[in-house]
Amino acid sequence: MDRLRALTTSALPPLLFFALVLGTWHFAVVLFDIKPFLLPGPLRVAAAVAENGSRLISATLLTAMGALLGFSLSFAFGFLVSLLFSQSRIIERSLYPYAIFLQTVPIVAVAPLIVLWIGYGLQGVVAVSFIISLFPVIANTTTGLTRVDPNLLDLFALNNASRWQILFKLRVPGAVPHMLTGARISSGLSVIGAIVGEFFAGYGTEDFGLGYLIILTNGQAKTDYLFACILFCTLLGLAIFSAVGALSNFVLKRWTGTPE
Repeated sequence: MDRLRALTTSALPPLLFFALVLGTWHFAVVLFDIKPFLLPGPLRVAAAVAENGSRLISATLLTAMGALLGFSLSFAFGFLVSLLFSQSRIIERSLYPYAIFLQTVPIVAVAPLIVLWIGYGLQGVVAVSFIISLFPVIANTTTGLTRVDPNLLDLFALNNASRWQILFKLRVPGAVPHMLTGARISSGLSVIGAIVGEFFAGYGTEDFGLGYLIILTNGQAKTDYLFACILFCTLLGLAIFSAVGALSNFVLKRWTGTPE
């Protein structure tokens, strides 16, 4: 009963706000007689979803594949890089600025080069998603691995612990919350990276992701269809972020021994 009450309390406010936004949107379109090619009403967008549902679902699944692969690679690679940074201040100071470069450089400017070097199709989309979602994992995990209680380090030193024992029995367990925070941020960015990658890489002439559909509908001035694509992009991002967040909360509860 308590869980149901907590779920209702957390879910009801955003649902009510969403209903308010839809109502305001609908009445604004009707009241100001806004042309559909400028701003279609929510009913037109719903009709576009119903008309192109199968294509939107297949495009969403394809984009989700690129985003999840990019996220998985960024998490694994970012964790390994953070382990390296935690073991050498010289390496961290030498390479960390280049990790920041991945966050600051406009991905739209670099994506064409990535596609040129790696190729079109899924591999290009995954590469762009990987690059744009890598930095949060490196930044948060490195912070968790390097911010260790000095008293605990002294305790391990007194017991003649090796560097590997300090790393995997002290630093890594203490860095888990930071690591999961980076994973949550990275999961949302991976969807953005996959969509941007699809702008340039695509999947060929038969398979289309959401990124390609956005370009296609925008070029054809199908604004209602475009809004439907944006809606599915948002739902995909929310789904991946929520899944990673739920998994992170589950791991943290198990990790800290907090009762469910």
